[in-house]
Amino acid sequence: MRPTILSRTRRWLGASVLALMVGIGGVSTAYVLTGQVANAQVQPAAQIVVPPTAVPQAGFADLVEAVKPAVVSILVEAEDSSARNVQRGGGQFQFQFPDLPPDHPFHDFFNQFGNGPRGGPQGAPDQEPRRYMAAGSGFVISGDGYIVTNNHVVADATKVTVVFDDGTEKEATIVGTDERTDLAVVKIEGTDLPFVKFDEAPPRVGDWVVAIGNPFGLGGTVTAGVISASGRNIGGSNYGDFLQIDAAVNTGNSGGPAFNSNGEVVGVNTAIYSPNGGNVGIAFAIPAATVKAIAGQLIESGSVTRGYLGVSIQDVTRDIADGVGLADAKGAIVRDAAPDGPAGPAGVKSGDIITAVDGTPIDDALGLSRTIANKAPDSTVELTIWRDGKETKLSVKLGKLNEEVAQNEQNTPTPPAPVAPSPSSVGITLVPNSDGSGGLLIQDVDADSQAASKGLAVGDSILEVDNKPVSSVQEFESALDAVKARGLNTALVKASRDGEARFIGLPLGN
Repeated sequence: MRPTILSRTRRWLGASVLALMVGIGGVSTAYVLTGQVANAQVQPAAQIVVPPTAVPQAGFADLVEAVKPAVVSILVEAEDSSARNVQRGGGQFQFQFPDLPPDHPFHDFFNQFGNGPRGGPQGAPDQEPRRYMAAGSGFVISGDGYIVTNNHVVADATKVTVVFDDGTEKEATIVGTDERTDLAVVKIEGTDLPFVKFDEAPPRVGDWVVAIGNPFGLGGTVTAGVISASGRNIGGSNYGDFLQIDAAVNTGNSGGPAFNSNGEVVGVNTAIYSPNGGNVGIAFAIPAATVKAIAGQLIESGSVTRGYLGVSIQDVTRDIADGVGLADAKGAIVRDAAPDGPAGPAGVKSGDIITAVDGTPIDDALGLSRTIANKAPDSTVELTIWRDGKETKLSVKLGKLNEEVAQNEQNTPTPPAPVAPSPSSVGITLVPNSDGSGGLLIQDVDADSQAASKGLAVGDSILEVDNKPVSSVQEFESALDAVKARGLNTALVKASRDGEARFIGLPLGN
């Protein structure tokens, strides 16, 4: 017991008997303080020692020893020296090292990775192509040499080298990459190579996870933690659904595996959340189910094909659900259906809420995107839709997702000159939109109104109310009255900002 603790004890306690039990590594030691605290003496009591053979080995050494031969480092050469800096999601993966004086004890250590402001040896000119050490990690998934890593590790690479834990190096070819999920597959020549398998069961929050990779070029490094959360959606990802883990993950771990306690891959480490570029215990891994599906397509055809529905969508909020009489605030509401896409000709309309696909419930817009993307092009799906206060079903034959088509085109309308602005009953002042795009332009918003609290602002356009187009204040008010007449206290309003439409639920009460 430290003297500082004893001194505090003397101040806080009078005459007493105080027993403290401290258990470390299976050994318990008792300290007893007797008599007047001011004259207390620490006397060790009988010490209980547990025989080493009775203490189980509670580490991951056996697991690591079994799987480590299949975990590799990925070294990349690229023509563009700027490719050393890679940003991914919420974490910034940067191969940047400090400029150190020649006599600094870590000068040679950092120099092996390339020093200086552009990555070359300090004071030396850049040479192209250059080899970037510790570009990332990966793992072998088949005996004939297929290896999974991150797309951002091998993107734009002119040469990829795989380094095994025993130091063996082999040149690899890129089989295929998928930017949307940040996955890639590379191939080396070989037979009967050590490989690992994917976990077939969904991981659970709280399960142990072991991350193995090549952080900062240090070679095979093991960290452990638990799955902190699942279904995470982070910036920079089109399909979300990340596992959040608290095992330490740093630059160079990208593309490496996260194992469960059975030695099965539960995810691919791909991003970190960090305010300073280092590990803070929040890392994200692509789930094994996604990795397995994408890797299979890349191996089979070198690319990934996805189903295409042809709609722009958003989440259903509680206000939107109230505005259409939907009990649960779940599903994805259709902002617009592309007229030349699969959904439009099949009857899907703006304002429809898609609540299920082939009977599988849809929780939000991300869930719909992920579900449709996992369907094969040209397959037919049944959409469950909430429309006009009741449920209906439509069959849609999916198209093939084209990455260019998938990007929403944005056409910013030119604001018209003010023409006869009129106040409304919900705290916004409106004027007919004279630029030809239809709807009403908001020219003023009462700061204390419900409209302001829901994010409506000057310059926004009101296109529809209750799925009915409005082009005058009279039509706007009539639509609100119709909503009230049906006993609803929230109106579904379709608004547009900078050419992008969205739905809001606008409360009509005071």
